[in-house]
Amino acid sequence: MASVFVYHVVGDLTVGKPELVEFHETETVESAIRAIGESPEGSIPVWKKRSHVVGSGVVENSDMRQQRFVGILSSFDIVGFLAKSQCLEDQDKALKTPVSEVVVPNNSLLRLVDPATRLIDALDMMKQGVKRLLIPKSVVWKGMSRRFSMIYYGKWLKNPETPTSSSNNLPSNVNRTSSSSTAAIRDKFCCLSREDVLRFIIGCLGALAPLPLTSIAALGAINANYRYIEASTPAIEATQKLPLDPSAVAVVENTSDGQCKIIGEISAIKLWKCDYLAAAWALANLSAGQFVMGVEDNVTGSSLPDFCVNSTGGDNNGSVNGSVSRKPRKFSSRSIGFFSNSASPGFGSRSMYRGRSAPLTCKITSSLAAVMAQMLSHRATHVWVTEDESDDVIVGVVGYADIFAAVTKPPTTFTPANRSTEGCPNEIQC
Repeated sequence: MASVFVYHVVGDLTVGKPELVEFHETETVESAIRAIGESPEGSIPVWKKRSHVVGSGVVENSDMRQQRFVGILSSFDIVGFLAKSQCLEDQDKALKTPVSEVVVPNNSLLRLVDPATRLIDALDMMKQGVKRLLIPKSVVWKGMSRRFSMIYYGKWLKNPETPTSSSNNLPSNVNRTSSSSTAAIRDKFCCLSREDVLRFIIGCLGALAPLPLTSIAALGAINANYRYIEASTPAIEATQKLPLDPSAVAVVENTSDGQCKIIGEISAIKLWKCDYLAAAWALANLSAGQFVMGVEDNVTGSSLPDFCVNSTGGDNNGSVNGSVSRKPRKFSSRSIGFFSNSASPGFGSRSMYRGRSAPLTCKITSSLAAVMAQMLSHRATHVWVTEDESDDVIVGVVGYADIFAAVTKPPTTFTPANRSTEGCPNEIQC
């Protein structure tokens, strides 16, 4: 295991992170759309409001704050909610719905941790499904940590008032926290996402050698348990198969030889900055293939009725810049924010360029470093994996948890003798 994970702590990754502003479950869906547009990973943590007792001056401890966390709300959750028949009939009422009726409660997706928590421990949490780390902002923490100082990372920071035999060896620029300063910062927290951790890891590729240049198949980083939906089925069925991580459903076509070709995906990251009302209408009325490949006005003609979209569109960000104002128009994939150069209603071949609707893919022979760079450059939560001989035949998916598991495996797993075969997925039967 690379020492960079043992001798760094999560406090190192919080430098410059803004203070957390809680989004409460009493807020409306319309407010959530604005908040998601400004958040990483196309999702936001949702909280219960503080009780009146806590708000009147009683200090909120860690357990109380953890209990107030409800779950994480994604763009996929909102589009799936707006695609319900009752919401399509009364869009204004749907947008005013409190998010408590939309978010899926899951208290385990966020964990409150001390700034001195080792990075390797944080990675273990995220491998088990934690998506956010809530970290107190402390005046003790000043920039990057001092390497190879175990006292500095653990005991001294967690018990600043308890003298230790090694306290004289600590760096002189680290100050103990007084009771007055603790009172001033006890309610200030920052949120660390999995993308933040991945950006830190990609900056330490030299310390992880030879893992970064090893293929994802050899590392066993390919997750073959992905969710899929056939192109000919209604797109709304994707909401019935929504996985927790990554929050994505592959849209596939079956070939004559029994293989599955990916033609697109319905996911939180693709719906992140779309027009939510247009996407909801398409999800409820189109097939999965039409949803991801594109439907144009001049092709469908009168077969698609009028529906309402944002009149402020142009930045493809829904109602992020203000209140929702809608006007009737014919449906087009451009209304969602997807773009297609192909006017063909069939799905036999993928368009050379389909803008944001095209799935992000890699090969089973792609290196771990290349996949990490893909995810970060596209602000994606996952990459679909295809066979080496074909651009379309899907074999699995690589997400954050898969990468974190790969970079923390013991070095003995990657010996030259088994590097070419270990972790290679079995054939997927769709």
